[in-house]
Amino acid sequence: MSNKPIYQISARQIILLAFASALIAVGATALLYNLDRFFPAKENSGVALAEQAPANISEPSTVTDEQNSIEVYKAISPGVAFINTTSYQQDFWGDVQEGKGNGSGSVIDTNGNILTNYHVIEGAQKLTVSFGGEKTYPASVVGGDPDTDLAVIRLDAPPPGLTVVSFGDSDKLTVGQKVLAIGNPFGLDRTLTTGVISGLQRPIRARNNRPIDAAIQTDASINPGNSGGPLLDKYGKMIGINSQILSPAGGSVGVGFAIPANTAKRIIPQLIQFGEVRRPKLGASLPTIAELKQRGYRVPVESGLLVYQTQAGGSAERSGLKGILPDGTIGDILISAEGQKLNDLDDLYRLLDKKQIGDTVNFEVYRGGKTVTVPVKLLGSAPASRTTRRNIQE
Repeated sequence: MSNKPIYQISARQIILLAFASALIAVGATALLYNLDRFFPAKENSGVALAEQAPANISEPSTVTDEQNSIEVYKAISPGVAFINTTSYQQDFWGDVQEGKGNGSGSVIDTNGNILTNYHVIEGAQKLTVSFGGEKTYPASVVGGDPDTDLAVIRLDAPPPGLTVVSFGDSDKLTVGQKVLAIGNPFGLDRTLTTGVISGLQRPIRARNNRPIDAAIQTDASINPGNSGGPLLDKYGKMIGINSQILSPAGGSVGVGFAIPANTAKRIIPQLIQFGEVRRPKLGASLPTIAELKQRGYRVPVESGLLVYQTQAGGSAERSGLKGILPDGTIGDILISAEGQKLNDLDDLYRLLDKKQIGDTVNFEVYRGGKTVTVPVKLLGSAPASRTTRRNIQE
């Protein structure tokens, strides 16, 4: 009879692990700053996003670069919104303090829907939008997704003749190609800057520390106030949403990041239909093996995610994934999924972000001394019970 190694965790370690697992999802964003930090889908929603290039922009190869920039600005700037936000907070003495902020956005349909960054409108109780000049339009939040830092707002009474900003294909970009950014840096109405794509597939993070994959890096000057505005190609199509800068002082140093337009195209229908993005959840607390090893825990594998605790009624529990047993015996360890190694929670987030509720994912799981494949049907958020509410990360 062969002996299988049994890995157990002491009661003291279980308590420490519970505390550690609550902290694992928190990370640092280093020098990445949201632009306004320092300055105050299988469901069919019927949303049709424009993808036709503006007719009044000449074929770029037939005109000078200067003329191309002029034509793109003239065609697109009327569809770039200047968003002003107001929030109210009560101080210790009961006095109401008013906070103000601003950002940019792009009109995406004639119904008055405007795409912007989530951090532009986060916490705002009042929104107004202008398109140049003194006239302003009240607006309301339609939906927001902090995980991708994108949001949609809507003009309460959209005027006729809105200029709609068309979407390009951000999967077909090339380093070195020309880009143009239009926004409202430091409150300067509809400013144009130009540059090139400096890099692709850059990893950045939203304010909630979730990874935003495949960001576009550009040297087109963007500053606080540009947040939410369009990054355009030479045909006037939006290929990104300007969102962050890399800067030690909060100003532009020629390293800016835009969320890919294809990411926005994927989630906008859900924001308009549901007010949120309904992602599948695994429903488990998942400390990483790497961090556990650093803390001195003895674990049987080199990398992966330990199933510490499962949520009642969640995807993990219903699929038979096991957490740590009451006697301290170690539970399942997620090694990979669909051939993708799961070294940390970012790997899991990237996987789930591309899935829909109802999809089935085959996980490679270390269980009882051997590796098995466990199919997991992905569900949405399950109601959390009193015993499983804490520490559920995904």
